[in-house]
Amino acid sequence: MRKIGILTGGGDCPGLNAVIRGVVQKCLLHDIQVYGFRKGWLGALTGDGDDLTLDMVEDIHTLGGTILESSRTNIMKVEDGPEKVRKVMEQLGLEGIIAVGGDDTLGVANKLQKMGMNMIGVPKTIDNDLSCTDYTFGFDTATNIAADAIDRLHTTARSHSRCFVVEVMGRHTGWIAIQAGMAAGAHMILIPEFPKSMDDVIAVIEDRKNRGKNHSIICVAEGFELTGEKIESIETDDFGNVRLEKKEIGPRIAKLIEERTGIITRSTVLGHLIRGGTPTAFDRVLGTKLGVKAAELVINNAYGCMVALQGNAIVPVDLEMAVTTQKRVDAEFYQHAGYFFG
Repeated sequence: MRKIGILTGGGDCPGLNAVIRGVVQKCLLHDIQVYGFRKGWLGALTGDGDDLTLDMVEDIHTLGGTILESSRTNIMKVEDGPEKVRKVMEQLGLEGIIAVGGDDTLGVANKLQKMGMNMIGVPKTIDNDLSCTDYTFGFDTATNIAADAIDRLHTTARSHSRCFVVEVMGRHTGWIAIQAGMAAGAHMILIPEFPKSMDDVIAVIEDRKNRGKNHSIICVAEGFELTGEKIESIETDDFGNVRLEKKEIGPRIAKLIEERTGIITRSTVLGHLIRGGTPTAFDRVLGTKLGVKAAELVINNAYGCMVALQGNAIVPVDLEMAVTTQKRVDAEFYQHAGYFFG
């Protein structure tokens, strides 16, 4: 019997279990055993994991998180990391690995593919910033949760004539912030792609105040930086990503608003809240379809690809192209959102 490995790396994301279920269901129908590595690339280094059965994956698509657990292990920083993975694959009899993750996890998969190990990527990122795919699963869930939170903050802000700064995930791009902020009627949206100064923020708030609007909601992506007030952080993870929680952009902007306007301002950092819980119907279906397509690539020995959503179709794309180009919010989308600032 043929055998394939699967792992989930990076931050957890609603829809991961739907992918796992899709892969296992389709592979087993074609007599291909699926070995689930625990804790992402860490499991691939040690071999820790289990053969996955239909009973183990039944109905898991409704659950958040990942039954395989996850980690941010970078095997490229482990001594002889790639060779250890190769040895584990040989010992387990795996012909390849399906890696489910974002640019860090899939970046490792791409490097291993170049080293002669068969890899297939499944795009997973809350931030929706992987190229070659229209949407990544988990993004819809995250934006719905964030939009609901902003909806709720409107009532408190209006009742008490206050400003609220809502910080959401978005390390390099502002997809969550612009999607949730636009949907929930945030009065300004701050994202990494389009720099703004504190003067720009204050101008919107003061304009609203002059029009008798005594409350404001600002939605900001965690990776946003105020023009001329960049805060450096030296703390990084294994992939070199800055620990953004140390930068506290939401609380910082809230403090500056209150100091400069005298309006009572509060910050709400949604953080991991928007990546937890049960996935939306859209993310359950998208995750399932991506998992099934990944399994089809295994069946056809079509390695070196990432599965992607393009229009209504799930298609294979070049893995290297997918991980080397970042998908950013375009100027037209931000302009459309800007019509409603203030």
